[in-house]
Amino acid sequence: MLLSYLTPYTFLAAAWAKILYAGVNESGGEFGVFAPTDTPGFGLPGRFGVDYAFINKSTVDIFVDQEKINFFRVTFLMERMCPLSFGLGSKFNETYFSEYADAIHHITTVKGAYALIDPHNYMRYNDPSMQPFTGSVIGNISDPKAATTQQFEAFWHELALRFVSNPKVIFGINNEPHDMPTDLLLRNNQAAINGIRSAGSKNLILAPGNGFTGGHSWTQPTGAAGDAPSSDFMNKLVDPIKNTAIDIHEYLDVDFSGQHAECTQPGPSNLADVTAWLRDNNLKAVLSEFGGGNNKNCFQFVDDLVKYLAANDEWIGWSIWAAGPIWGTSSPCCGPDTGSLEPGAVNDMGQPDAFSTVWATSIRPNIPTHLKRDGISSLS
Repeated sequence: MLLSYLTPYTFLAAAWAKILYAGVNESGGEFGVFAPTDTPGFGLPGRFGVDYAFINKSTVDIFVDQEKINFFRVTFLMERMCPLSFGLGSKFNETYFSEYADAIHHITTVKGAYALIDPHNYMRYNDPSMQPFTGSVIGNISDPKAATTQQFEAFWHELALRFVSNPKVIFGINNEPHDMPTDLLLRNNQAAINGIRSAGSKNLILAPGNGFTGGHSWTQPTGAAGDAPSSDFMNKLVDPIKNTAIDIHEYLDVDFSGQHAECTQPGPSNLADVTAWLRDNNLKAVLSEFGGGNNKNCFQFVDDLVKYLAANDEWIGWSIWAAGPIWGTSSPCCGPDTGSLEPGAVNDMGQPDAFSTVWATSIRPNIPTHLKRDGISSLS
């Protein structure tokens, strides 16, 4: 058991800390575009239910009815929502949107849980064939192929407008921006907030940082170019109704990638600096991606991490990576043999997947009894 993070502040905070949102990522809407080499347009638009899918409604039901979670992060691809022939903006592929909206409807209206809308694009658009490294950085004025910050605002205005009457939606601005000027990320994040609020939405927004929005590096220079720390800029965001939180990811393996089976990076101590930054700036955060492998080492590390979030009032939610309808025997995280978090699936060896191991051991015991069940998505 890691004890280094149990400071007097932590014990004090535990008396009133409250996790509002606890759940799982639903990955699959971004599938079917990954190419062996950079091939723009590869896999687009794809076939619903074959190349990509959003949720299995039956397993969402299991998570809500049996596991008692209230939070799903649901991925999609901006190049499918806004095809390349349209460009990024307010014109959508209505078939793709309706498929996505059906998934969100099931989670929020049928099951009464909260859904985090996740454009899984790394703050890039036009070529997802080798994500996270292909595609033009949104707002990069030196790249003639790049979508503009204004187009990004128009995209978010339209998306928010379509969910304006759904109080159970949360808007995640973009998945894991990286290797871009942090001041440009601030402008893009602010544009998204402006677009969402101008649509009339009062729902919770989650704003990411640079460096794959990693919590461990939040206060450090990031990327190959040594871009400014996220902490230098993300406290400058302005939300007129003050309902924006910070979106953080944190994996526990050697390089924070989530690709290795063993956990070596202690979440509590690695999140200490960003937690202090949140406290100093009177901000809240959601840990919307983390995970661990199918082994006792990671069971302990994941347990320590989730307990740390519950003990610090700056953190209002978490979702572990990842369930989803078309993982099959593949592992979305943390070593080839872990398997997905999809209930009833198996791993690559035909054994029970991470729902029966990682989830059962480290997540289920830490699901709060009192989660937010009603009302518009918010910081409280």
